[in-house]
Amino acid sequence: MPVNPFASLFGRSPIGPMQQHFAKAHECAANLVPFFAAVMEQDWSQVEQIQQHMAGLEYEADKLKKSVRINLPKSLFLPVPRSDLLELLSVQDKVANRAKDIAGLMLGRQMVIPHDLQPQMRAFVQRSVDASAQALKAMHELDELLVSGFGGREATLVEAMVMELEQIERDTDQMQIEVRRTLFKLEKDLPAVDVMFLYKIIEWIGDVADRAERVGNRLEQLLAR
Repeated sequence: MPVNPFASLFGRSPIGPMQQHFAKAHECAANLVPFFAAVMEQDWSQVEQIQQHMAGLEYEADKLKKSVRINLPKSLFLPVPRSDLLELLSVQDKVANRAKDIAGLMLGRQMVIPHDLQPQMRAFVQRSVDASAQALKAMHELDELLVSGFGGREATLVEAMVMELEQIERDTDQMQIEVRRTLFKLEKDLPAVDVMFLYKIIEWIGDVADRAERVGNRLEQLLAR
């Protein structure tokens, strides 16, 4: 890979650490898949083990975020505005935060997912994690974008990745509607408090995909500059 002259002249590029941060955030989100599998089996020992692992990943992501913020150059010679990189970092971090929120609430309440809702929930969770994976894929191109001056074939590639990410997020929007519709049909047979928290979890699963899409949106904004 060509050496970015700005990085060599004005210190180590912040892009690598930012990619590491989002890789950790995505790893946290990706654990929602085995987490929900354990919840549906009502294997609360496994649920707790995965939740603790996710909390650890979110903590590691938080440490990486703070390190990037502290070490991000204040020089005028950054290839992109420092404020844009800080905003991207903040959006990335919210993916891990929401995944941790989901796991913490579900473990704390030992939430049971109705059997008739489980197939849709599995697919919904997986598609939301797919959004995070696609955002990470686009983030992996950020250093190459920097070298190319945010133009050319590399920019076209990232634009295509972001378009795919937007489609995945639209898929999750539709899946969220269908999951809510199924839950509505089951409401009369469930405790009202359980229903309330299930709706909250459904909303938060959608948030994972939405926040991943925002990572892509921020990359698009960098391309537009």
